[in-house]
Amino acid sequence: MYVSQAAFQEEQAAVTKPKVEIYTKWGCPYCVRAKALLDGKGVSYEEYDITLGGPKKAEMLERIPGASTVPQVLVAGQALGGSDDLQALDRAGKLDPLLGL
Repeated sequence: MYVSQAAFQEEQAAVTKPKVEIYTKWGCPYCVRAKALLDGKGVSYEEYDITLGGPKKAEMLERIPGASTVPQVLVAGQALGGSDDLQALDRAGKLDPLLGL
């Protein structure tokens, strides 16, 4: 079976990129801003909507003790913080390496 070079490189990149997760609430402008930054970088992420609370909110609080606002962004299981934190990491040139870019 022949696999094109582009397909091979895309598959390899997917394997080496860390998992990105973001906890959000509906109507949250900071959530929109954080997702726009990730989208602009072409980063795939899993979004967990905790607008109505429930098990995903409990999961967020367990994974990120003391988190009281959204968004909460995790990369490879490491909590990076919210939208302002993500923007600051990007301005400092530290976000791309964390995202495997």
